[in-house]
Amino acid sequence: METVKLGMLGLGTVGSGVLEMIENNENKIRNIIGRELSVKTVVVRHPEKHQNAATITKLTTEFEEVLNDEEIQIVVELIGGIHPAKEYIERLLKAHKNVVTANKDLIASYGPELAALAYENHCDLMYEASVAGGIPILRTIVNSFAADNILEVKGIVNGTTNYILTQMNQKHWTYEEALKKAQELGFAEADPTNDVTGKDAAYKMIILSYFAFGTQLRIDDFKTEGIDTLNAYDVSQAESLGYVIKLVGSAKVINGGVFVDVAPTLVPEDHPLATINNEFNAVMVTGKAVGDTLFYGPGAGGLPTANSVLSDITSEVKNLIMGTSGHAFNTYQSEYVPADPDNVRYPYYLSLTMPDVSGQMLKFTRIMADIKASFSQIVQAPIKDEGIAHVAVITHELSQSQLAELKKQLQQADSIKLNAAYKVLEN
Repeated sequence: METVKLGMLGLGTVGSGVLEMIENNENKIRNIIGRELSVKTVVVRHPEKHQNAATITKLTTEFEEVLNDEEIQIVVELIGGIHPAKEYIERLLKAHKNVVTANKDLIASYGPELAALAYENHCDLMYEASVAGGIPILRTIVNSFAADNILEVKGIVNGTTNYILTQMNQKHWTYEEALKKAQELGFAEADPTNDVTGKDAAYKMIILSYFAFGTQLRIDDFKTEGIDTLNAYDVSQAESLGYVIKLVGSAKVINGGVFVDVAPTLVPEDHPLATINNEFNAVMVTGKAVGDTLFYGPGAGGLPTANSVLSDITSEVKNLIMGTSGHAFNTYQSEYVPADPDNVRYPYYLSLTMPDVSGQMLKFTRIMADIKASFSQIVQAPIKDEGIAHVAVITHELSQSQLAELKKQLQQADSIKLNAAYKVLEN
């Protein structure tokens, strides 16, 4: 039986998972694609750290050994980051090698550019594993929603923050306690900045928006807010009001414009996303014809992500067999038109502190009336804080313009401090 030779850049958790899956599932892979898979050469910085892989593959520090090997038809990039991964992939595509990657940062920043380069050189660039780990969401959107009009994509797309928020909600830990435990368990990096500030989720929403709406966004085109400033008080208050706080990425078509954001969000306790806990991810796709669909699974980890990488590899082998390489993973394109802020409307949770004296709530109510807004719930928390009242509010729907005006007026109010303003999902 013919063997397809692979090259690989990087041999970390995901790369080791790819090797393991190829070795353990070789019979199934052979039956499905009619070819053997063999990882011929892996580029690593320190070969001595990977001697356990030396018996089944060649380890090298030289990228050119993969680039110039005519036997290698598919190269898997798993080194992460934008540089030098971008330069490596460009050189591979120009050498007419097909590339599979799990690099969300790179695809979010340069995906269309690299896809165009792949097309010019009659080869493929595949990146299913760049979003939501083991959930095959990109290929599902391309194939299963090809004839439907997608209205919204939203979900929990970062396992680190979801683990932290689960512990804060269920065990009432502080943010610092939950982050420390996540790091101990390997769910959070030693430097978790990209995760906890929402940047990782934002990169994934860029890719999801591209597949859902054909729009090419940059990370500075929309608001990104993480959980690094979230406190236990707001988690507790949300729970008392019937909500769970999740870091939710949203991309939605509103009156012909596209609204995208990543931010802590109050999710009703009976909403499907409220049940997604710990390191798991979920993406909800709303189609005009099909309605709401939910895709759930592990969002990170060696084997789940390796499964998505291997799915791309097997798809590419089928393309090689059929001679269909050179077609873009996603061909849907549309001009990005931002949604009008007056049309983007959600209820909001407001966390306020003010002097515990008469007249302060009246001042807040007048500000709300000035911007033509109202609230559905208001609670003063029983916190012993000398002379300070802690107030939680759920508003009726506010437009982005109203929210901006509310923040401005509260800033000018001096005595009333707005500590947090989080979007509220509705069922």
